[in-house]
Amino acid sequence: MKMKTEQSVDKILVSILQRAFKAITDEMSISLTKTTRSPILCEAKDFVTGLYDAEGQMLEQTENLPILSFSLGPVCKEILRQYGSNLREGDVIIHNDVFSMGNQNNDVAIFKPIFFDGELVGWSAAKGHQADIGGAVQGGYNPNATEVWQEALRIPAVKIYEAGHLRQDVWNLIFANIRLQMVQEDIKAQMGACTLGERRLQALYSKYGRAVVDLHKHALFSATEAMMRAEIERFPPGEYKGSSWVYYDGKHPGSKFEVRAQIRVAGDEIWFDFSKSSQQTKGFVNGTYTSTCSAITLTFLQMVNPAIPHNEGMLKPLHYIVPEGTILNASYPAATTFGNHLCPQVADSIFKALGPAVPDRVTAGWNHLLCSLFTGTHPRTNRKYVDICFLGMKGGSGALKGCDGYDHIGMIDASGGVLDQDYEMYEQQTPHMIIKHEYLCDSGGPGHWRGGLGTETQILLRGDETTMVVFGDGDVEPNYGLFGGKGSVLNRIELRYPNGKKKIPKSKDMVHGIPDGTVYHQIAGGGGGYGRPKKRPREKIAQDVRNGVVSKRAAREIYGFKS
Repeated sequence: MKMKTEQSVDKILVSILQRAFKAITDEMSISLTKTTRSPILCEAKDFVTGLYDAEGQMLEQTENLPILSFSLGPVCKEILRQYGSNLREGDVIIHNDVFSMGNQNNDVAIFKPIFFDGELVGWSAAKGHQADIGGAVQGGYNPNATEVWQEALRIPAVKIYEAGHLRQDVWNLIFANIRLQMVQEDIKAQMGACTLGERRLQALYSKYGRAVVDLHKHALFSATEAMMRAEIERFPPGEYKGSSWVYYDGKHPGSKFEVRAQIRVAGDEIWFDFSKSSQQTKGFVNGTYTSTCSAITLTFLQMVNPAIPHNEGMLKPLHYIVPEGTILNASYPAATTFGNHLCPQVADSIFKALGPAVPDRVTAGWNHLLCSLFTGTHPRTNRKYVDICFLGMKGGSGALKGCDGYDHIGMIDASGGVLDQDYEMYEQQTPHMIIKHEYLCDSGGPGHWRGGLGTETQILLRGDETTMVVFGDGDVEPNYGLFGGKGSVLNRIELRYPNGKKKIPKSKDMVHGIPDGTVYHQIAGGGGGYGRPKKRPREKIAQDVRNGVVSKRAAREIYGFKS
């Protein structure tokens, strides 16, 4: 007769806890949506929430913006290394530093250690893109930057609350270097979301006990790891290569940099090696180790079973090689605010590498980001404002086998998570007026499966002395189609001044003193097509023409359609 073990794993409870962890991070996300002030957060939802165990291992996260989500875990482990046992209940830690595992200066994280019966059991965290973080340029994007101090205030992990008491001196030091009062309120909202996560996780430990929760947490990690390993085993073993290009570093016109992936699949593990990518730039366009690893992770997750829970077990079979000194992991004190926006090139290189091996798991090229950030003083309220023009920047996704791309989904690093501003709220929060915002005909890359549509946007800029920062890519080379599919149109931004003159800014540019009455015009390209266009079903082409998605000319000349 076998002896019964003291504790055994209840598979149903494993599932219950996984759903409970997810419910907690979802509730934290809802809290942030309802309490933040900046439209970047409360409308676009450019933030993430997460739960971690006492060792900084991911329990679950809510991925409004995936590239931020996968950047929280490394910072949590860095905080643990820094503070060790010097953590108390009621501590609150703030962090944004890109040289201690942060991903972007504007993405500011709040971490709260969670205690149960006097022992550390976990962490709640929230990271959001703040409207300002100091530095030389309001809003944080400085295309002229060559070093981190020209971009932002660096905040290595520091306690702003210690054992439940506000460290007013630290708070004052940080926010004396940030222009907008609103940022303080948004950081308080992140702290509130973390407190909510703390209460909910403590309630789980109170209900089940620490021994039971910890046992089933490890069982959840193991089950998730097994699911990911099974997915990797479905990829043909071998070595694969793919590359993409980054154009213009903000300093040297005509400059060009390669993002090069070498991927090895062996059994149930996979290695992503970017060591042969170009060296870091001397300008604005560099990434960090954390932003690059996040880009790799979110891209690969689009190629595997979407039901895999997002916890530490998911990451065990994935290996990252991103050497310091490359454009994807720049050495201190390089400028790196652009780093999140190298995700499209990372994704392209991975899709191109693995496409021949798993053609049913990759998409054609997504539209690359080309974005404007407006700053100025609102003439009606006399308040400074910062607005990232999410409306105009969101192009289409690439098609995949059996499915057209998504229209107006935006950057692959957001994977549909970043939302548009509400039109009426946009016109209240900024002095500007929307003239036009609609899908752009013929912007989806032609193919058996069509790329998602891009958009055309026109905005009347009001107020004197508006400043516009342009950042992104995709205005040099359009994205690509796969297996006979075609690419889309180029991104483009144009300013039409009241005196009739026109200006086309560079992709990393800053335009000062834009006069009242200027019309901002933007084209965001669509996604690439998949498969030969002439294989597209006739009824779908007819429907696209009726809906104004494809022009009669394109239907006839590209798709070979005769009405």
